[in-house]
Amino acid sequence: MTTFDKRKDAFEKRYAHDEEIKFRAEARRNKLLGLWAAELMGKTGEAADVYARSVIEADYAEAGDEDVFRKIRDDLAAAGVERSEHQIRRTMEELMAKALDQVRSEQK
Repeated sequence: MTTFDKRKDAFEKRYAHDEEIKFRAEARRNKLLGLWAAELMGKTGEAADVYARSVIEADYAEAGDEDVFRKIRDDLAAAGVERSEHQIRRTMEELMAKALDQVRSEQK
């Protein structure tokens, strides 16, 4: 195997690993986001967990984060909870950073 082939294989493995981390972190972020929104809507216990799972499932509707954002925004509005788009997106970013840290610490 040539040096180029070794480098290519290493790059492909690293890319696959990074994508797995990203996928797991997005799912974790969605769960944390669902729990955050559930708390704002007054849901606790099993109801909060069920809602968090629904947020995770909402992410499968389309590529990107817009499907999750719309679900949270619409559900909060329906529950009478006022949060701006900026506040929701900022929370999504903060929870993504937290989720990445959690997933990476599990890798060690």
